Amino acid sequence: MEGTTVQRPHVRTALACSTALLLSALTACAGSAAADTEKPTAPRGVTAQAGSATSVHVMWQRASDDEGITGYDVYREGKKAASVDATKLMTDIDRLTASTAYAFTVRARDAAGNLSAPSATVSVTTPAAAPADEEPPTGPTKLRGTAVSGRTVTLSWGGSTDDVAVTSYDIYQEDARIHSVPGSRTTARLNGLTPGTVYTFTVRARDAADHSSPDSNALDLTTPSAPGAPASTAPTGLRTTTTAHGEEFLVDLSWDQPDTGGTIPAYQLYLNGKLTTTIVWGGTPPAGRATYRLTMTDPPGTRYSLKIRPKLPDGKWGDFSAQRTVVLPG
Repeated sequence: MEGTTVQRPHVRTALACSTALLLSALTACAGSAAADTEKPTAPRGVTAQAGSATSVHVMWQRASDDEGITGYDVYREGKKAASVDATKLMTDIDRLTASTAYAFTVRARDAAGNLSAPSATVSVTTPAAAPADEEPPTGPTKLRGTAVSGRTVTLSWGGSTDDVAVTSYDIYQEDARIHSVPGSRTTARLNGLTPGTVYTFTVRARDAADHSSPDSNALDLTTPSAPGAPASTAPTGLRTTTTAHGEEFLVDLSWDQPDTGGTIPAYQLYLNGKLTTTIVWGGTPPAGRATYRLTMTDPPGTRYSLKIRPKLPDGKWGDFSAQRTVVLPG
């Protein structure tokens, strides 16, 4: 028919294939344009501390990336020895050999699988094995410290003793180890903290046989708030007393209430980092120092970490108090 073009089947198929190939190419180009090809920065501030004759504690500072860090890989003599997620800035490398020199580097990793360049290499030598070391070190004493800024604190303590030798001191924040220093040091500087926050620190000594000492005294430090930030709403002066009562244990809490500009109608009580109960006053909320009794039925020797936070007049939950450790008496 005049004016009509008849398209044969093989021509239609060829055009369809060409269109598909064109779309595929355009999609590939678009995907390439959006792909994350930028490597993270190399971790800085890497340190390695022998925690025992067979383990080394490796720490580093947070790296940066245009899309975000997803994890870190730790290498020993160029071979991957450990991987951790982005929330962790330290790890223990175990199953090492006593009296041996090791070299470590750290690389950051992003979601696209890009690896940073290796960090600077840090070297450490594990101490000699101490097979006759059966006793843990004594606990560090007189832990004290200062909040240098909103993100930095310094700590110092009285040294521990051991029947062989103290190889390291481990610093804990709310029962999580956050730093280690050699056994020859009794000071530490902690960075990367949050302004306007209450921190509770303890220190433990460790020997070459990997025995840990009892905790030092707990130290509460509050980092200064950032300029213009709201004042802290954390309860202060939290104290606990534990007594046995038949087959139960009574834990009596008392604390100074924060100035929130209004009445505090309730508090949340956390045990071991988990919300356990909400304290709601039966009548008029108390003014000044508040008290609460917690009944426990766990076996003697059970250990808890405990902290509270207030409900503010606007209905939001305020800042956490310092943490306290409770051990049910035997």
